[in-house]
Order: sequence, then C-alpha cells, then structure tokens
Amino acid sequence: MNTPAGELRSILATDCGSTTTKAILIEKRGDEYQLIVRGEAPTTVEAPVEDVTAGVINAITEVEELAGRKLLSRSGDGSYGDSVIIKPHRGDEGIDLYISTSSAGGGLQMMVAGVVRNLTAESAERAALGAGAIVMDVIASNDKRLPHEKIERIRHLRPDMLLLSGGIDGGTTSHVVELAEIIAAARPQPRLGITYELPLIYAGNKDARELIRERLEGVMALEMVANLRPVLEREDLMPTRHKIQEQFLEHVMAHAPGYKKLIDWTDAPIMPTPGAVGEIIQTVSSQQEIEVVGVDIGGATTDVFSVFKNREAEPIFNRTVSANLGMSYSVSNVLAEAGLENVLRWVPFDIAVGALRNRVKNKMIRPTTIPQTLQELILEQAIAREALRLAFEQHKQLAVELRGVQQQRTISEAFDQAESGQTLVNMLSLDMLVGSGGVLSHAPRRQQAMLMMIDAFQPEGLTHLAVDSIFMMPQLGVLAQVNAEAATQVFERDCLIHLGTCIAPVGVGKEGEACLSIELRFADKPPITEEISCGELRLYSLALDEKAAVKLQPARRFDLGAGRGTAVEMEAMGGVVGLVIDTRGRPLEIPTDSAQRVTQLSKWQEALDVYPS
Repeated sequence: MNTPAGELRSILATDCGSTTTKAILIEKRGDEYQLIVRGEAPTTVEAPVEDVTAGVINAITEVEELAGRKLLSRSGDGSYGDSVIIKPHRGDEGIDLYISTSSAGGGLQMMVAGVVRNLTAESAERAALGAGAIVMDVIASNDKRLPHEKIERIRHLRPDMLLLSGGIDGGTTSHVVELAEIIAAARPQPRLGITYELPLIYAGNKDARELIRERLEGVMALEMVANLRPVLEREDLMPTRHKIQEQFLEHVMAHAPGYKKLIDWTDAPIMPTPGAVGEIIQTVSSQQEIEVVGVDIGGATTDVFSVFKNREAEPIFNRTVSANLGMSYSVSNVLAEAGLENVLRWVPFDIAVGALRNRVKNKMIRPTTIPQTLQELILEQAIAREALRLAFEQHKQLAVELRGVQQQRTISEAFDQAESGQTLVNMLSLDMLVGSGGVLSHAPRRQQAMLMMIDAFQPEGLTHLAVDSIFMMPQLGVLAQVNAEAATQVFERDCLIHLGTCIAPVGVGKEGEACLSIELRFADKPPITEEISCGELRLYSLALDEKAAVKLQPARRFDLGAGRGTAVEMEAMGGVVGLVIDTRGRPLEIPTDSAQRVTQLSKWQEALDVYPS
C-alpha cells in the first residue's frame, strides 16, 4: 500500500509489545506531520483475555480521551466487543490510516540453516535478523554436530519458522539437500496453534529446488525465494526478508490470539517490532544520506541496528539481537559475560563484590523494580554500559564484508586487516548514534544517557547522539513503508531527543600530554579557542537547534578522520546536553587501581554534571 501524502491527514499506529501495547495519533498540521497524543495499556495476548485486540482497544481508548476525538465505533450498549476503528477521518472523529507492529507472544522466533557456517549460514542469519526475527540457532553442515543432534535441537526449540539456504546458483546441491532431509526428519511442531504447517523458506541454490520440494513438501509449508547468495561475491537478502515478514503475518500472527481481527483492521501488513525499527533507521539513513547506529536495550534483549557503506559505497543494513543481554530478566547474564571487573570499572565508589552480586540477583528476582538511591542508579548504569558494549561487539562480528570473497590488497593492507569478514562498522564515518530503551530514554538526566552511550560505543571523530523519547520507532518504521515523509518528520520532530555532538580523536596518550587544539565559532556569542590535554572530558554549551563551526588540530599521534596530526574543520549540532570533547583516547582505558579509578570517574562525571550533588 502506498497512499499519496496529500490524502493522509490523521494516522493511528499501535505497537503490541510483549508487556505493553502503545498507541500514537499523528496528524498533519499545516505542512508538517506531528505527534498529537500517546496512550498505552497492558498487552492481552495471554490468559485470561487471550485476545490482543482488547489491549489495542484499551490503548486507543486512552488516545481518544486525551485527544477528545472518537476513534472507535462501539456496539449499542457501549461495549468493546465489536469495536472497529472509524475510517476515514471526518470532522472530530475517525482516522485515515491504521497500522500496527507486534512482538507479543515472544515475537518472531526462527532457526536458520546453511551449508557453510561462515558463508551461506551467516547470510541467512543476516536475512532473518534484518526481518525482525530472534534467531534461536544456526545449523550448518560444518557445525560439527551429528545429524541426530541437529534433529533433536530442531524438535526441542520449536521455532515459528525455518530458513534454509546453501550453495551458489549452479553449484553443488548435495549438502543443502542433506540439511533438508534433517529438517524433514525432525518434523518440528509450531509454537502457536497446532492446526497449521510450519513455514519453511528455501533461499538457496536454484538448481536444488526440485530436490528440496521432494523432501519437504507435505512436511512443512514450503516457500521458494531467490537465492540469498546467488554468487559468492554478492548477497541478495531483500526477497528473503520480505518473504519472512509475509509468512510471519500469514502463519504465525494468524494463529496468535486475536490477531486475525487485528489484521482485518490494519491498512498495511503488521510487521515484527524489531523489523519496523530497522525500517525507520534505514529510512532516516537514506533520506539524510548518513551512516547510523541505533540500539534498543530492553529487559531481556539488546538489539543493535546499523547502516554503513561497503567498499562500493553502497549502504548496507544490519541488525543483531543479543538475546542474553538485558537490564532485568537477563541482568545476571550481563554480569557473567562482562565479568565483575568490567562492570566495576564504571563505578566511582568502592563496593564489595558480594554486595554487587546481591544487587544484581535482586534485580533478576524483581525485574520491574527501578533504582531507589543514587548508588543503585550508578550501578544500573554501569551494567548498562557493559550490556551495550557487549551487544555492539557482537554486532560488529555479524556486520561484515562478505566472507570468502577474493579482494585485491596491497602488502600493507594484508598485514593490517583480517583476510576476510572485515567489519563494516567504521566509527570514524558514523554520523549518528540513536539510543532507545528505558535505561537510556528514561535516565533521570540526559547527561547520563549521553555518557553511557559515549562510554559503551566509544564514538570516533564527530558523532551526533540522540535518544528515542517514548519508543515510537516501531510505529514510525511501519509508517515509513506507507509514507516515508510523515515517518521522518515525526521521527525528527517528536521521537528524537537530540543530546548533542561528541568529538573524540583516535589515539592514546598519557594524561596531561597535548591532544587537541580547538576553535569554536558561534553565530551569536564570542568564539572559544582552547588547548585540551589527553584524558579529559569537556562540555561546551551548544543548545538545541544551535550550530557551531569547529576547527580542530589534533596532536601528531591523534586522528579525527583525515589522518594523524591533520587538522579538520566541521560543523557541530547542539542538543539538550551540548558539545562534548572526549580526549580520553580510543580505545578508552580506565585505571585499574581502585583509588585512581574513583578519582578519574568522578572527574569525568563532574565535567558533564552527570550526577549533581
């Protein structure tokens, strides 16, 4: 569906999350689309209600009350039983478009299978993640598991959908056929509903299609799409991603409680929530021609989205899910993966290891609690830094140039770079970093959110930072499919809170050594010229909608993107925090000595007024 911009004046969008259903009303006022009101209610996909539309109606009812507009048509006795959304918009009632996303019931859970783990299986994983799935496991011919172990694994996990790939077009067929035989032997049962066949998408060697059909037709609901790795040098992921989302709607959502009714109400296909967030990240990247990283840190998982250019200057989208890194249900996993030392390095006071463990376990037992003291808040934000750092490390490992592709290199490049699978993530070329999730969006002070993101992601050069104010990105992502102009206007105007700009030279120096000469020129106040030593954080006042011309001269060992010791001139955008100069070095190192660490962290936090006394 693609509605001309002129016809859309009022848009209603919902996101059915695993715990909360959120609704927003967007209207065109003058020439611009803007958020009018927002409502939310508990999601009702589980017992005793077992009808997702009940939660949707409750969230829309709150929007009705706040906006003073009638949006739902009720039965004569005023009950919600047969509520439908009033369309089109007339006077003070109704809307022109209703759209929705969903991750209720655990979202879309998939298994992927490919012949070679680091080639086709990795491409299949990227396709599934980009479509908004949680990838439960990756099965490959060379993953060293015996056939009966793979069969047992498929039966045990009970995914919503499977994706099978393998072989370039015209190549060998035997390995991918063996994988099909393993899947056929497993005969996995669906997680939701028992009356339908589990979908399996085949996106491998086209020469093996008939052989795959012979083994899987009648066992699973088989769908064929173009090979996602038709030749070794190229990925073609979009047909697979679109088919995954289509099958998600037709098979998985259609059998979830109440979704049949919700599908009838919507004017565009329901998308998995993470897939929709990926869409808005891609839309903003495309419209503004920038490289972007987005992160959503939740209670159980942390999703990272990115758009970076490859060697051919083509924008490549990637998404990863760190299903074991979160701030409530998965908080013990963060501690286990990061290690106590890495969490404690962000804490500007002494705390016994046992006390830290106890606080983490309490959070896991009572996942909905929020920090009650400043100490608890600092500890939670220290854990958040490690969850974000680990999730980003995992993202870098999957967001890579294609493995197995022969590349021409000079001798020096051969020594400097890994032979294959080099990450696409280039922090010096990153333009924008967007954070989302309670620990970032609802931090008591915006300085805290900005410093958490700087510490965890360690941006290089000049990077603009922002947070999603009220987690609107999923609804805006599905809106981008219908009207990209409306989605980007609301994203920029109402969704993002611009924190400011971070400037960080790459390189390491001793504290107190010369690092950077800076000259800031403003439109309506005197210029600032300063020398900044290594190991500092500096905050300059640069308000929202304000810009500054910045001239930077790094010391001989430091690089701002133009080469070591080379001066650069750029324009910095302001925000609610301002302009941060970070000369602590890349990679960032924190003193291991306890007393030095406390002194250093306290000094940095004071510089940004992070935890005011």
